Amino acid sequence: MTEKDRKRSAGCRAADLVEDGMVIGLGTGSTTAYALERLAARIQDGLRIQGIPTSLQAASLARELAIPLTTLDDYPEPDMAIDGADQVDDRLRLIKGRGAALTREKVVAAASRELVIVADETKLVTTLNAPVPVEVIPFALQPVILGIRSIGGEPVVRVGVRKDGPVITDNGNLILDCSFGSLASPEETEGLLSLMPGVLSCGLFCEFVDKTTVILGGDQGCRVVKR
Repeated sequence: MTEKDRKRSAGCRAADLVEDGMVIGLGTGSTTAYALERLAARIQDGLRIQGIPTSLQAASLARELAIPLTTLDDYPEPDMAIDGADQVDDRLRLIKGRGAALTREKVVAAASRELVIVADETKLVTTLNAPVPVEVIPFALQPVILGIRSIGGEPVVRVGVRKDGPVITDNGNLILDCSFGSLASPEETEGLLSLMPGVLSCGLFCEFVDKTTVILGGDQGCRVVKR
């Protein structure tokens, strides 16, 4: 199976967990897009759901697929959120944020009763070691850079691929991709980053492990991992 096939398998498996009448957080990214496509097909077959998108990109795709949308104002406790991850460790702690939607994804994950993470099996690691995205308000950029260096990180401002200058989030902020090497204590790093004035959120998701289900697409099908 190709990486695309593994992602599609995981996304479809997650979408099949959704029950009639649910309100679903709709994550951002290529694997989650397959879940949205499967949800759209199930809606055509009569499934009734509403989605809360975590980004402008997710909202646009959901509208294209005719998935009914709502907001956290109307449904502050979604039944489930379906999202992707850059890395997952064996305790179900995550690094997220490659799509620069980490803050809204974290808000929706925290609000939801269940978090379903979809990924191909290569995202499962023993120790989290990928760069950690950090969303920071532009006014605080340089102090935050110094703060991250003081706790052992090496931050780099994320720049656009098909535009000059930095990536701007849906919230109007900047993204720092911060290399820490292997994270011995992701919870501690998440706490330190989150306490820095000017940081809106970071891409470490350590507090949701008890309500997280990870669906990993592999060459032999999907593997479901829970606590």
